[in-house]
Amino acid sequence: MNIIVCVKQVLDPEIPFGRLEVDPIAQQVVAPKGIRQIINPYDVRAVELALRLKEKHGGKITILSLGDPSWVVSVKHALSMGADDGVIVADPAFEGTDTFGIAYLLSKAIQKIGNYHLILCGRQSADWEEGLVGTIIAENLLLPLVTVAQDIEVIEQELKVKQVTLDGHRIFMIPLPAVVTVSQEVGRPRLPSGWGIINASKKQVPVWDAKVIGMDPSQAGMRAGRRELIKLSVSERSRKCEIIQGKSGAEAGTKLAERLREAGIL
Repeated sequence: MNIIVCVKQVLDPEIPFGRLEVDPIAQQVVAPKGIRQIINPYDVRAVELALRLKEKHGGKITILSLGDPSWVVSVKHALSMGADDGVIVADPAFEGTDTFGIAYLLSKAIQKIGNYHLILCGRQSADWEEGLVGTIIAENLLLPLVTVAQDIEVIEQELKVKQVTLDGHRIFMIPLPAVVTVSQEVGRPRLPSGWGIINASKKQVPVWDAKVIGMDPSQAGMRAGRRELIKLSVSERSRKCEIIQGKSGAEAGTKLAERLREAGIL
């Protein structure tokens, strides 16, 4: 069973909120100094699920990432976990690409890789949290889709997918090939082994540009965007303390209730 897992590199979600800054000109979040970027937490769970399927059914796992060559760190993390190969798609022509363009570029790279049975993505990224890329890839490739998956079983030429819901789960049966987005309910991903790290360090990760994947300039890049980011900012948070006093506990309680009503809390 050949599986392609799409991964993204993001700022560590554990970064203290107060350390985030925004470049108002580039409309981008500026990475604080000394803070490393990591593989998206949802994507690493997609890698874990792919490895479980490979252990049961054999096959090959290819890691696909759209970003820049420095993202090889996250690709090699997945390789050190047990994935077989990795590919990075990067080109200055991709700058300014929106979500639809990102899904288009990944779809073109997936078509070039070929010979796949399953495409896995994290349910969403930990930075923008839109959760759209996997869905759009499925639409582009005309493949069946299940989102927010907790587990997958392969039954002959079909997938039995357990989808997380607010009050439990649902079971879907879909034919292969297919696209599935993976949720954190998959469980804790495995840590890379020593041999895995050594083997990953020896592997070459090719970088494919726009020409290699056959990009249509009308589908990706700054001019192809279907939406425009008007403003990106870090919200300001403040705290205010007000002490309510009274001659007795009852009086203080009454004043507190009145103040809460004025504030619209009660």
